[in-house]
Amino acid sequence: MLYAKKRHAAASLHTALLPAFRYDHLIHDNTQPSQHSLQRFPSLQKCAVSNCLLLPKPVLHRDSHVPPLPPQPRLPQRQEGLQVSQERAQPSSHTGRIRVRGIGGGHKRRYRMIDFQRLRYEEGAPPAPFEEKVINVRYDPCRSADIALVAGGNRKRWIIATENMQPGDIIKNSSHIGRMAVSANEGDAYPLGALPVGTLICNLESHPGKGAQYIRAAGTCGVLLRKVNGTAIVQLPSKRHMQVLETCVATVGRVSNVDHNKRVIGKAGRNRWLGKRPHTGLWHRKGGWAGRKIKPLPPMKSYVNLPQAAAQE
Repeated sequence: MLYAKKRHAAASLHTALLPAFRYDHLIHDNTQPSQHSLQRFPSLQKCAVSNCLLLPKPVLHRDSHVPPLPPQPRLPQRQEGLQVSQERAQPSSHTGRIRVRGIGGGHKRRYRMIDFQRLRYEEGAPPAPFEEKVINVRYDPCRSADIALVAGGNRKRWIIATENMQPGDIIKNSSHIGRMAVSANEGDAYPLGALPVGTLICNLESHPGKGAQYIRAAGTCGVLLRKVNGTAIVQLPSKRHMQVLETCVATVGRVSNVDHNKRVIGKAGRNRWLGKRPHTGLWHRKGGWAGRKIKPLPPMKSYVNLPQAAAQE
């Protein structure tokens, strides 16, 4: 009985508010939809009270405006020794007080052991130029740039991928500085003294053999401006100039995932997946329910009782 009352109320509402949705031309005299209309509109329902069809409500998914993430290819097996479990960052210290705000929660992550020192020779191998093959380029949850799994000799390792790096590419690593500048390809690692002036570089070392510390974020690159007395001057992505020894190694090209700054978060829950907590509840957008409202003034109310004759005059 209650269901029939709700059905009748819904039918009355549709009849009163949506007169344009009456499909009388699809309904026969026996108050039944035609077979042709049911075939063309299978989601239409016949109202049991009046001669109208109830249209289904349009359902808008909350993530319909968010572009889907690109599919990530799965490796045939987990790379043992190259991934370790990582504990979640704790915003509190040992005293229990919050030291770093905006951190908490998020999905579990596994840290990939990135080798930032490109000129890392194998045990027992002479310090000579060597080549490696790119096996896979994939997403890394611990950084904004993509990473590449490369193999050469008897080892595999993760490195920071460049913009156009694809599986199957051959990259070269060398520490030789010749009299003439080399013609390097994207993804190759050379000392700054071996590269021509004006080369776009990334994964820059601050000291020889220390490993890349600069220009590692997604889509960033530096420019080799000039060489002076055994040193090289590099323009960083922040437009600041940095002077290092010409034996410092850098990667040719731009860091991968160039469109990282154009990603659409779409909702607050996605930031929580990434381990980001809200900064404060004071600055969050609220609807019209919070705070004071700007309403029109009520009409003036008169407490003066004027005589009828005086009011007519």
